[in-house]
Amino acid sequence: MIANYLTEITNIFIILWAVIDPIGTVPVFIAVTKSYDQADRTKIAITASIVALIVLILFLFIGEILLKKVGVPLAAFQTSGGIILFLFAINMIFGDSKPEEEIILAKKANHETAIFPLAIPSIAGPGAILAIVLLSNGYKNAFVSQVLVSVVMTFVLIINFILMIAASRIHKTIGNSGAIVISKIMGLILASMAANNVLMGIKTFFNL
Repeated sequence: MIANYLTEITNIFIILWAVIDPIGTVPVFIAVTKSYDQADRTKIAITASIVALIVLILFLFIGEILLKKVGVPLAAFQTSGGIILFLFAINMIFGDSKPEEEIILAKKANHETAIFPLAIPSIAGPGAILAIVLLSNGYKNAFVSQVLVSVVMTFVLIINFILMIAASRIHKTIGNSGAIVISKIMGLILASMAANNVLMGIKTFFNL
């Protein structure tokens, strides 16, 4: 039983790490906070983390309810969600990486930097929201799934926050190229997990 939980926690962590991409957030954070001092950067990092947590928690607990309201079976959502996550992963591998595309967005943004583009869509992006809804149904006991996902998600966001605080030092060490390489690797991992979601959704829908 413990081994099963550890395996599930590890899987959740890998998926959330891939879609939230804390390493990829570093150059984005640097781009939108370059004109601020360290105190303001810390405040922006805190605000962005809290907003992202609230958004993801909201979808974690009401995501399945919304599906039921519109009459979409979980298996269908899991299959379509897996396909979308796969496309998201393909974009991470072959398209512009998170640092490349969101730095461009960040430079054009005139809104509150903590909310946009940091909290949304850099941290709590479409891929993360979709993954949260899918992961919340990993067990037959929905409450257990939600607790596991909440804990792991919070842990990933804490790491993301720490990396934002240390952004300048990290960026000097790995550079944009290093962040891009890591994003590509996480894209490969996410692609395999997305394919598994598609297969599991098909299996559930057809009672195979």
